[in-house]
Amino acid sequence: MDQARFERLLDDVAAQLTEDMRTQPKSEWFSAALSYEQHVRERLYEAINALGADGAGHEVDLHPSGQTFPDVPCGEFGVEVKFTKSDTWVSIANSVRESQRAESVRIVYLMFGKMGGMPESRWMKYEDCVVHVRTSHEPRFQVDLSGDKESLFNVMGIDYDSFRKLDIMDKMPYIRAYARQKHPDGHLWWLEDSETHEEHSTEIDPVLYTSLDDETKTRYRAEATLLCPKALQGSRVAGKYNDALLFLLTYHGVICHQIRDLFTAGSVAKVQFSDHSGIPQMQKALVLLQDEMMKVAYELDPALFEEYWGEVVPEDDRIAWWLAKADEYASGWVPSDVLFIGYQKRKGLK
Repeated sequence: MDQARFERLLDDVAAQLTEDMRTQPKSEWFSAALSYEQHVRERLYEAINALGADGAGHEVDLHPSGQTFPDVPCGEFGVEVKFTKSDTWVSIANSVRESQRAESVRIVYLMFGKMGGMPESRWMKYEDCVVHVRTSHEPRFQVDLSGDKESLFNVMGIDYDSFRKLDIMDKMPYIRAYARQKHPDGHLWWLEDSETHEEHSTEIDPVLYTSLDDETKTRYRAEATLLCPKALQGSRVAGKYNDALLFLLTYHGVICHQIRDLFTAGSVAKVQFSDHSGIPQMQKALVLLQDEMMKVAYELDPALFEEYWGEVVPEDDRIAWWLAKADEYASGWVPSDVLFIGYQKRKGLK
């Protein structure tokens, strides 16, 4: 099977996935990114098997062991899979290192499932839909399948295949040059060369946290709190807010001068607590924030949890994972005694 034939097959698979998403809206397969990935795998398996001898050498493993890039190798072709419940064609993609690359794959495609708005699946050649690179803990590509943005590799002046084969230290000069091109005023000081190579970039011009509307502030607080449970450490622990601070800056382009305020009830209180209640300020803040934290536990890109937590955690287990870490880090109180009680009972944790 040549490249043109495989791309026609992707057209058929994307059309079938779109039909599935619109006609089976209550099915479990699209309720999480991993379920969608498996559905893509099954549709590709069926389409390639239907080719008979023409599909030889491009077989799909329905039960792969371990994680690879791309998610679904098909001989010399491969399909990376992304999924969102939102109405957007933008998502975080894989690390620029591609350390788990399936070396048999010569050409990579991206199949993207969008459940928000009018559900749809569409594909693009991977190098054509990578439009940005952002870093916090780990440099990651950002993809956009709207077709409205220029490829990152065109902007950087190097083709994808050449870039992917470079060592990470040889990739960073391209990333720095790209970021400085986007921000010629030179304010992105964290992109300067350094011996530690801890470079960071943000897609948009930074804005002040205090300038955000209340709804956005609450959303960002919930995201930062969930991803960065170390912020619950005792008041004397230096640097406990660093992860949250860098998350807001590198992922949302938000500068928060008083990061501590994100974890105190004064910044979130629509419910008034008595000054004599004896409840610690952080505990008050989290009681008020737990509904939004539950929401973002299901909505944030899985790549962020893997990046900040260091492991893949299923959607419905993320609050339990966070509670375990929160109990470990918190000083003077036990978060699991007061937070997410209904969730804990449902999961059999209480």
